Amino acid sequence: MMISIVLNLLNEKRHIRDLLDSLVTQEKPFEIIIVDAGSWDGTVAVIKKYMEMHPEIHLYHKPGTRGESTNFGIMKAKGDAIATIGGDCIANPFWLKELRKTLDDHDIAAGKTINIGYHAFQELDRVELYHRGMDISYPSGNMAWKRKVLDDVVGFDPWFVTAEDIDLNYRAVSLGYGLGYNEDAIVYHRMKESFIKFFKQAFWNGWGRKQLTMKHGRLWSSYKPQRLIETSKSLWAMARLLLAVLGYFVCKFYESSPYTPPAGRKPRRFRLVFPGR
Repeated sequence: MMISIVLNLLNEKRHIRDLLDSLVTQEKPFEIIIVDAGSWDGTVAVIKKYMEMHPEIHLYHKPGTRGESTNFGIMKAKGDAIATIGGDCIANPFWLKELRKTLDDHDIAAGKTINIGYHAFQELDRVELYHRGMDISYPSGNMAWKRKVLDDVVGFDPWFVTAEDIDLNYRAVSLGYGLGYNEDAIVYHRMKESFIKFFKQAFWNGWGRKQLTMKHGRLWSSYKPQRLIETSKSLWAMARLLLAVLGYFVCKFYESSPYTPPAGRKPRRFRLVFPGR
């Protein structure tokens, strides 16, 4: 199975070498589609040097939300399946091999993401969201979809600031597609290196969760209440939860109108700077 690895990047000069080194050694066949959203830190120069040695790497430019940039990359991709990984991640050498195994039996594959970095942030768990018995909250930093899935759901919704991956999985599962988890498809994810970035990410994650309820209705019944309690025991987990709640309610008042398809809307300025990163 030919897999297209689609990356949307913004200012990842510090991390891009480690990521690309981990991708070019994956099991073939694959291609790497990089969509730069307007980096100004030298990320593009690093990528171009790798392109000289690795013809499977293709670079494009498309500023916009994470959904817009990723959709652009998907349109350029030639693979039978699309895999995504974050710009601040490192893939295990057997990552693609394991995702292929899962895609043999499922339409969507999610792998195991191991957080690395400051230990207090590293130990924080995500809060799962279930739909039709499947966990749809696996991050797009370690996932793969068969081409037909992305064609049927028409890609990511560019309206979302964050949670565009949860929205896509929600829509795919609603159409009857199955999602499988493979703990051997491992990606190492760097946690935010500063408190400001950590709190900013938490705020925008809360914003994205509110966008989910605006589009799909109330989703609280799909969460496991005990997991909300379990993941909020530490000081940093509580701080993350409070910032997420703040983002949720700020979005509630800012996005006061009901959800409408993004085709009739202009992206607001803050959506062009990838606030969730």
